[in-house]
Parts: sequence; C-alpha cells; structure tokens
Amino acid sequence: QVQLVESGGGLVQPGGSLRLSCVASIGSFSIYTMGWFRQAPGKQRELVAGITRTGSTYYAASVKGRFTISRDNAKNTVYLQMNNLKPEDTAVYYCRANNDYWGQGTQVTVSS
Repeated sequence: QVQLVESGGGLVQPGGSLRLSCVASIGSFSIYTMGWFRQAPGKQRELVAGITRTGSTYYAASVKGRFTISRDNAKNTVYLQMNNLKPEDTAVYYCRANNDYWGQGTQVTVSS
C-alpha cells in the first residue's frame, strides 16, 4: 500500500524558515514526479512546487525565490525548504506522487 507521510510543519514567525519532508513508501520512487501543494482555509488546493524524475523543478510565482524543492531518491524523500515565510503561506501542505497519491498533510502557520 502506497503511503506518503509529511512532516516538518509548525508555527513560525514571519521571515522564518521551515523544512518539510515527505517520505514515500512507494516502489520505483525515482520515476515519480513529486509535488508540494497547499490549501488555506476557504481556498482551493494549489501547486507550490514540483520536481520531475530528472530533477527539473518548477514553482508557483508566489514562492519562487523563497522555496526550494529537492529529492533524495535513496531515502524515498522529497523536501520543501521554505525561507522568508509570510503569513499568506499559512496552509496545510501536502505532497503528491504523480497524479496518483497524496499524503495527509502537515500544517504550516506563519504568525507573530
């Protein structure tokens, strides 16, 4: 059974940093495009960042230059380094493998 487990969320002040991790219990992890999404209260889920199996990355305009996605195929893990966090980054963050599998999410709250 495929599982994606996110961790690393929490409460942080504006301007702070967090690093999210998503561990995937999935065969052939390296061939999957992995993505991070987020959903704020009352809003639709949106793409934050993605990384292909070749390591190409892409970002939402709102996070470009502040967030960095990376992967460690030996650990079946994808990361999201989030710097210079803003209150509008507050959301539940989810990881996704291709269009097939979702994690349960981890809460990120940016507040003073």
